[in-house]
Amino acid sequence: MRSPHHITAHPYANPYEQLGVLDEDPPVDGPLEEFLVEDTEHARDEAAAQDDPWAPPNHRKGSRRKRRGRLAGLPFAMKAVAGILVVAAFVTLADRWALLYAERRAADTLKTRLKLTAAPEVEIAGFPFLTQLADERLDSVKVTVPDVAADRISLAQVTATAKDVRLDTDGPASVRGADVPRLEGDVLLSFADLNRELGASQVTFTGEGRDRVRARGTLPVAGHDLRLRAEARIVRNGDRGIATHIGGMRLDIGDLATYRPGARTSEGLHLSRESVARLAHETRKAKALLSVPAVVRRLGVPDSLVREALANESKLTDLVGTPRFLHRAMRLNLIDLALDHPQLLALLGFDPALLDALPRLTRPVLTDQLSLGFRLPEPPSGRVTLRDVRVEKDGIRVRLEGAGLEVGR
Repeated sequence: MRSPHHITAHPYANPYEQLGVLDEDPPVDGPLEEFLVEDTEHARDEAAAQDDPWAPPNHRKGSRRKRRGRLAGLPFAMKAVAGILVVAAFVTLADRWALLYAERRAADTLKTRLKLTAAPEVEIAGFPFLTQLADERLDSVKVTVPDVAADRISLAQVTATAKDVRLDTDGPASVRGADVPRLEGDVLLSFADLNRELGASQVTFTGEGRDRVRARGTLPVAGHDLRLRAEARIVRNGDRGIATHIGGMRLDIGDLATYRPGARTSEGLHLSRESVARLAHETRKAKALLSVPAVVRRLGVPDSLVREALANESKLTDLVGTPRFLHRAMRLNLIDLALDHPQLLALLGFDPALLDALPRLTRPVLTDQLSLGFRLPEPPSGRVTLRDVRVEKDGIRVRLEGAGLEVGR
């Protein structure tokens, strides 16, 4: 049996006493002390950071480079060109504004001076305008005047272009008037305006050739609408007007007869071809016509044939149906018979009121109703003349020339 061993007892240190010793001794620099000190400084830094407001980090702090402008990278030549273009744009805008203002003032002045019903359209050519104004001379000015009154009709448009216009000014902002040494243009007498202004007769005008106008329509006479046909030749009348020579005037009374004003053999009131042809089947009208001795003499039918025709309807039909009788009956002027034999014309189908009104439709009366002539108003100074009259599709156009005109004085 083993003898018991002596176990040496090791005394254990009290941990609280060790802590007390650490607290009493001065701090010793060491790794632990450095760790504790660093943690304390880091905590103080975090506390100070929490007290200050947050701001984004400035990565360029301390940099001395300045921010460059948008045009800093462009060459000097390009900058100069851009500046010139901007200045040119403003100058052009000012020039166009001055041009529009001058055109409007000129239009108002022309309307007042010439007593026009509508303001004309003024176009000043040439660029720049301000240099022309400073030089008191305009290269070209175009004036378009609508609806110019000329006698009983209106001119649809008067267009004139003045060259080398000299201005009378008190400075660029005050223009007293202008001298027009030379002017060219044209006058348009529109067929559309003629049809409207002369519409009381319901006549339409169309061009036919270089100097002729054709008139077609209806003319109310004594309650009847007669078909009208006429031809007008356009000629210049003096220096400032045109005239129309009316010819071929004809009024158709249905298919019964035709009236042509005048005293010639072919003029007057005549039966139409259709009306004479119907006499072969309308024996009552044929007998009434052959019963008038004056008519028989003008027809040139022998009395023996007339007596046989009046006694026998078959021979009457044969006589009336011959081409010779047809031709002579159409040449018979019924105006002369209207006063002496009104019953005969009434039997043929004529209205007495119409027969009474037709003789008053003389050539001068119809010519006046169809006249397309006009004269330009005389200018206050200088002269304006009309040249080269011609008929076009849309109307009558006359070339215009002028010289020595003054405007605004």
